[in-house]
Amino acid sequence: MLVFKFVSNGTLADHLHGKLKKQGTLLPWHTRLNIAIEAASALAYLHNSGIIHRDVKSSNILLDEGLCVKVADFGLSRMLPLVVSTSKEAATFASHASTAPQGTNGYIDPDYFQFHRVCDKSDTYSFGVVLAEIISPLPAVDYTVNRYDIPLLSHLTMNKIQNEALHELVDPCLGFVAENEIRESINCCGRVGISVLAMS
Repeated sequence: MLVFKFVSNGTLADHLHGKLKKQGTLLPWHTRLNIAIEAASALAYLHNSGIIHRDVKSSNILLDEGLCVKVADFGLSRMLPLVVSTSKEAATFASHASTAPQGTNGYIDPDYFQFHRVCDKSDTYSFGVVLAEIISPLPAVDYTVNRYDIPLLSHLTMNKIQNEALHELVDPCLGFVAENEIRESINCCGRVGISVLAMS
């Protein structure tokens, strides 16, 4: 038997695109930004421990009663092998592991998908897609259009930012147009998102 703490506020995906959004529960920008920062910190901790999650997505980011992040679902995670040096230096983790691509369409790093080499950049790319979801009202994957031709939010985000049209992508409920401070913060987040997505 596995026992887990009950996470009362569901997943980030529930708030952005699912049942909680439909019920009118909207996350303001500062809350979304805090969620992004906490999720990034959790991934940094994993990567420093030599663990690659391999399925970073908004439905695997759980939110507790205080909307604090719990990264979940380690069923696909992979431990990087240790590389032992011949000198007296401490062992370090390998830069990557070779493995068949695993994860969720729309979030998988294209390099990992093509070359079957998973590394911390694979999770970082997936986190970039989550950043795009946090900014946008769109999900990373839209199965309603065509289940075999899935439009990727990552491509749309890169296109909008490169053409200086981020405002066309931003969720209208965030106050991007009305509030300068929010607009600057979302623009910064968008630039981080595109730099992460372009790493691949």
